This record gives sequence, structure tokens and C-alpha cells, in this order.
Amino acid sequence: MGINFAANKVLASIPYLLGGVWITLQITVLALALSTVLGLLLSLLRVYGKGIFHRFSLIYSRLMRSLPLLVILFMLYFLGSEIIDIPAYWAIVLALAFHSAAYQSEIFRGAIQSISKGQMEAALALGMSKYQGIFSVILPQALRRAIPYWANEATIVLKDSSLAYALGVTELMRRGEYVSARTSQPMLTYIIVGLIYLILTYAFTKSMNRIEYKVRIPGLER
Repeated sequence: MGINFAANKVLASIPYLLGGVWITLQITVLALALSTVLGLLLSLLRVYGKGIFHRFSLIYSRLMRSLPLLVILFMLYFLGSEIIDIPAYWAIVLALAFHSAAYQSEIFRGAIQSISKGQMEAALALGMSKYQGIFSVILPQALRRAIPYWANEATIVLKDSSLAYALGVTELMRRGEYVSARTSQPMLTYIIVGLIYLILTYAFTKSMNRIEYKVRIPGLER
């Protein structure tokens, strides 16, 4: 009887858990927006940059991919507070963005380099500048090719946003912890939390598959 009562309390807490989904999605979208811009910039510096710009992109990518995300998060939140007070919410957003940007830079770099060099030669032959060729010819094709790999990285960012609970941000995982403690039903609570994450990642993956299908370039499929 007591177990059933506790289970009912967990089920009654689902609306509260769903409230954390909104915060999880906010963190994910902000982190992805920042990381995509930074990752694309780093990839361009890696492919077309010279000297210090190329080396900076290379070192950043290797450094960030070598550090655990949790370490980056704590560095921003605790060490950053020595210089500027960073709220926990923005600490997780920035940590996710900086970490994911390193992986996205590799995704975009691979996509850019997969485009035939003849495309740039043709653009130059038509009178375009190098920058016009990059942004008008190379990038539109490369970004389409990068979609499935970017989508995979985006789902990782969504799941990694759960680390926000370590700083007390009341996103989905943190709310799950509260419900677990209040109901003494951790197994059922985290099963529900896991199902919510599963639904989110599945919905996102299906959406990206549709986008990939709509923007695909005939003849450029791998």
C-alpha cells in the first residue's frame, strides 16, 4: 500500500518534471546557437586560416576535446567567480557551448574539405573572390552535408545539459532528484526522467532527418 502511494506521488509529479523540460530546452538551444557559430568560425580558421589563426583553432579543438565537460563547467563556475560572478545557468550554457564548439568545428571542417576543390576553382573562374566562393559556393553545400553529424552532436548537448543539476539549476534532472528524494522512489522517478529524455532526443532526431531530406543536394549524397 505504501509503495503504491509513493508511486502515485511520483506520477503526480510529472507536471513538475515537465516544467524542467522547458529549462532543459532553453539551455540546449542557447548552447547550440553559441557553439554552432563558434564551431563554424573555428572550422573556417582551420581550413582557410593562416599562421596564428590556424594554430589557435587547432589548439582550441584539441584542448576542449581533451577536457571532461564537468571540469569545464566547474572551471567556469568556480574559477570564473574569481574574476566575474557567472550565474549557474550561464555557466552550464557557456560550458556546453565551448565544449561542443570543438566537436562541431571538426564536423564542419570535414564537411568543408569534402567539397571538391574544383568548386572553388570554378567560383574563382567566374570572377568571385575567395570569400565569395567560401560563403556562396562551399558553405551552402558543406552545411547540408554536415546536418546528420551536427544533429548527433546536438542530441549529445541535449543530454549533457543534465549536468546543470550539479550547480543546482532546476532543469529536468535536478527536478527528478527532488521528486526522488520526496517520494523515496528513485527507480520510478529516473525511469520517467529517462523516458522524457528519450522522447526529446527522438523528436529532435526525426525533425533533423526531415530537414536533411528537404535540403539535400541531388548528386552530393555520400
